[in-house]
Amino acid sequence: MAAVLVYHVVGDLTVGKPEMVEFYETETVESAIRAIGESTECGIPVWKKRSPSHPGLVENSEVRQQRFVGILNSLDIVAFLARSECLQDQERAMKMPVSEVVKPNNSLLRQVDPGTRLIDALEMMKQGVRRLLVPKSVVWRGLSKRFSILYNGKWLKNIDNSGSSGTLSADTNRPTSMASRPDKFCCLSREDVIRFLIGCLGALAPLPLKSISSLGAINGDHNSIEASLLAVEATDGPLVDPSAIAVVEASGDESYKIIGEISASKLWKCDYIAAAWALANFSAGQFVLGLEENMSSRSFSDFYQDSSTREEGSETRQKKKFRGKSTRFNPTIPRSLGQGRSMMYRGRSSALTCKPTSSLAAVMAQMLCHRATHVWVTEEDGTLVGVVGYGDILAAVTKPPSAFIPSNRSHEAFGNEIQKL
Repeated sequence: MAAVLVYHVVGDLTVGKPEMVEFYETETVESAIRAIGESTECGIPVWKKRSPSHPGLVENSEVRQQRFVGILNSLDIVAFLARSECLQDQERAMKMPVSEVVKPNNSLLRQVDPGTRLIDALEMMKQGVRRLLVPKSVVWRGLSKRFSILYNGKWLKNIDNSGSSGTLSADTNRPTSMASRPDKFCCLSREDVIRFLIGCLGALAPLPLKSISSLGAINGDHNSIEASLLAVEATDGPLVDPSAIAVVEASGDESYKIIGEISASKLWKCDYIAAAWALANFSAGQFVLGLEENMSSRSFSDFYQDSSTREEGSETRQKKKFRGKSTRFNPTIPRSLGQGRSMMYRGRSSALTCKPTSSLAAVMAQMLCHRATHVWVTEEDGTLVGVVGYGDILAAVTKPPSAFIPSNRSHEAFGNEIQKL
């Protein structure tokens, strides 16, 4: 195991992180769309409001954990807006509280002390935790190293959560290494952890040079939908991590090729109502091909509003309605979301892919460069093999060296791969 995971603490990752502002379940869907646009991993933590009987009381970690509802992402909102009742009354749907949309899951967030070892935090995330709530540290003093949890050969203990003293509980004869402010927190995501790890590639060597297949980082348990099926069917069942559905076409021998994806990262800053209408009315193949072919130069809603007629006809006509300009879109799209958020990311409609032989460092760089939560793994002929998400990378990083399959990748080959990105 790399020493960088043992001798670093969670507090090291909070440097420069802004203070978290709670987003309550009573807020509207429209407010959530704005908040998600400024979030990481295309989602925001949703909270219940504090008890009005004790507004000024400092709450403990258990009470705070109970107030956490779940994480709301862009795919959840688009799937909600694609419901028939929401499409019929879009203005009402945008004013609905997010408690009607968010999927409750109290295990996605955990509060940890700033002195928690990074390796322990990674173990939590491997078990399904997606956010770490860390008290804001305001003072580092004493003789201990800033990026170490050792003081005179002893492990630093967890900070007292009572908030009364703000000092470390162990060995009161030594200087305090850290102090925290009660009820002042920052929220760390898995993306923050990956950004930290990619800055420590040298300390993780030779692991970054190894292929994702040799590390066992390819996840074959992913969501997919055939291109001929309605796109909205992709959101009917529960989604595994990451929140993405591969749109595939059969290529014979029970294998499939990926032609696109329906995911939270692709819908992150789109026109949510327009995307919801397309999700409810088009096949999965038409949905992703339409995004790829038509959304690079104008917004989704403008594409629909250019139409003059909508005809019910043959499959050929249906394809033209999406790829061409013959689809009528409901003109009652609210413009309150802002024009800047109605444009899809240019050139990012196609699925982000890599090969089984790609190195772990190259995949990490892909994900961070594109602000994606995952990368699809394909063979040379485009056959879908699996997906690599944040959880898969964290699991690979913390594996013991004996679990790795030997790799013959050279440093020169690794450098060439990074340059291609």
